[in-house]
Amino acid sequence: MNSTPPFQAEIAGIGSYLPEKILTNFDLQDKIDTDDEWIRQRTGIEERRIASKEESSSVLAAHAARKALTSAGIEAGDVDLIIVATSTPDVLFPATACFVQQQLEASRAVAFDITAVCSGFVFALSVAEQYLKTGKYETALVIGSEVNSRIVNWQDRTTCILFGDGAGAMVLKRTQNPERRGVLSTHIHSDGSRSDLIRVPGGIGRTGVNSQAVENGEYFIHMSGNATYKIAVQKLEEVSREALTYNGFSTDDVDVVVPHQANRRIIDAAGERLNIASDKVFSNIYKYGNTSAASIPIALAEAYESGVIKKGNLVLLMVVGSGLTWGAGLIRW
Repeated sequence: MNSTPPFQAEIAGIGSYLPEKILTNFDLQDKIDTDDEWIRQRTGIEERRIASKEESSSVLAAHAARKALTSAGIEAGDVDLIIVATSTPDVLFPATACFVQQQLEASRAVAFDITAVCSGFVFALSVAEQYLKTGKYETALVIGSEVNSRIVNWQDRTTCILFGDGAGAMVLKRTQNPERRGVLSTHIHSDGSRSDLIRVPGGIGRTGVNSQAVENGEYFIHMSGNATYKIAVQKLEEVSREALTYNGFSTDDVDVVVPHQANRRIIDAAGERLNIASDKVFSNIYKYGNTSAASIPIALAEAYESGVIKKGNLVLLMVVGSGLTWGAGLIRW
């Protein structure tokens, strides 16, 4: 009988990168019909980061990746797999991950993108987890990176107040450990019938590149706020319970929850429905806004670096995004 434990996808390192420019609510109220109190009450956001003209998604991703590699104590040349989750790629093609590979000089890695918008990082984590657990690859670099400021209408106060730019990265190593530390499981779902809730209507395959589509704002984010809120809270609760049940845990076993930083009200409502104490739910939305696919890895990096997440903690990730997509991950840190 083979007593060797199965492969695990263990977290070896983590890092994040935020652009220097800060856009506060007070900056916005000078430009559009809104004010700081209105934004804070509805979203919990006080400020967000905005990428410079020179900072594309790949540039942000590479910065975050270097920090994660340093945290892991490995070189870029050791990486077998690079997955970048982004809905704001540098260009239509090649993949943003290939630009990241080039910047890191990670020549032996296979690199590709995933687009699941806000759920992107958990979807990418799920893919990397399978590759490592089956033994296909040994070292994976999973990145969420977004420059949302490029696709928001700065005259639309319902969306422009929400989004910010940034990147987060995680290094995963294939290991065999009886403690089962690392990614215990990931659970991902989609429902295309709800694709109208959060969307960018324009696109190469639908409208082509034309001035009319641009003038009509079809390349900006459009969002049905109230409907999104209701379904988001429901799906976050459902998929979180799915992940916990799958691994034989209850909400009482969770040490830290790192949710997608979409809206403070959504985060609070989901925590209440799961009956998880608010002091276990990590949130940094007030500083960065919604950074889409970068949201969870940025929050994970900050929670770990600040000591909120400790070795041995059971960490629950939960996310919902455009598509509609949603997912959860359970990690033994």
